[in-house]
Amino acid sequence: MGFPGTWMTESESMVYRVVPKCACSTIGQIMYYSDHGQFFEGDIHDAKDGMHKWAFDGSQGKISNNVRDHASFTFTCVRNPYTRILSSFFDKICGIQRNGKRYRGNLVPTLIYNYGIDVGGDDGRGEFDQIASFRRFLLFARDTIRWRRPMDPDIHWSAMSGHVSTFIVNGGRYDRIFWTEKFNDGMQGVLDSLQTQHAVNLTEIPRFNESEGHGPKRAHPVEDYFDDLSMHLVYEIYKQDFELFKYDFENPGNKMPIGEIDLDEVQAKLGD
Repeated sequence: MGFPGTWMTESESMVYRVVPKCACSTIGQIMYYSDHGQFFEGDIHDAKDGMHKWAFDGSQGKISNNVRDHASFTFTCVRNPYTRILSSFFDKICGIQRNGKRYRGNLVPTLIYNYGIDVGGDDGRGEFDQIASFRRFLLFARDTIRWRRPMDPDIHWSAMSGHVSTFIVNGGRYDRIFWTEKFNDGMQGVLDSLQTQHAVNLTEIPRFNESEGHGPKRAHPVEDYFDDLSMHLVYEIYKQDFELFKYDFENPGNKMPIGEIDLDEVQAKLGD
C-alpha cells in the first residue's frame, strides 16, 4: 500500500503525513519554502514539482526508502474533531470550489435529495438554517464512515486516526504529532529538530487557508451546532481521534486539547 498522503521536501529534511483540514496548505508551503526560499505560487496541493508527494510515481521510491529507514524527521498535525467536521461542511458541502463547481459533482444534489440539507442555493450565498443542515450532513458523514453508503467516506471527514494509521501500519514512525490549535508551537518544534536550506520564521509565515471563502461564514458558535444526538454521532465517528489526540469530547465549545499526545500510545494503537 505504501505511504499515501505523504509529502517530503526535495532535500529530504522532513517527511509529513497530510491530514486533510489540519493546516496542510500552510505546512506544505513551509516545507516548500524551507527548500526553495520562496512559496509555491498557488495552492500547494497543485504543485507538481519542488517537493516529493506519494501521488507522484517518481517520488514513491524515495519516500518509501526514507520512511522505512526513518532517515528524516517525520510529523503530522491534527485538529479538534468538532471544528474539523464543521469546516468540512462549510468548505466542501456549502462552498463552491476553486474550479467554480460544487465538490465532487453530484455529491451535493444527492445530499439535498436524500438527506434534505440546504446549502444556500446554487451559488451558496443564500440564507439557510446552518444548524439543521449541518446536523443532517453529520448523519450522512456517519453513514459513509460506518457503512460506506451511499458512498465511501471522503478524506476530508474520515477520521484523522485513519489517515495517521496508514503511515504507521506500512512501516513509518512519527517523531512529532502536534495540534492545529497550537500551530506555531508545534511547527516550531519540528523546525527546531532539523536543518533546512532556508530559515523559516513562523511569525512571518502567512496562513495558507485555501478553503477560506469557498463557503458561507459560520453564523453560530461551534457548540450551537452540536446537540446531544450530534455529539453522540461525532463520538461514534471520532472516538479514537478524541482519545489519542487528547481533545475534549464533553465540550464542543472547547477546541483546545486537554492532555499531551503520547506518541508511543499512537504507534501502538494505530499500528495494529
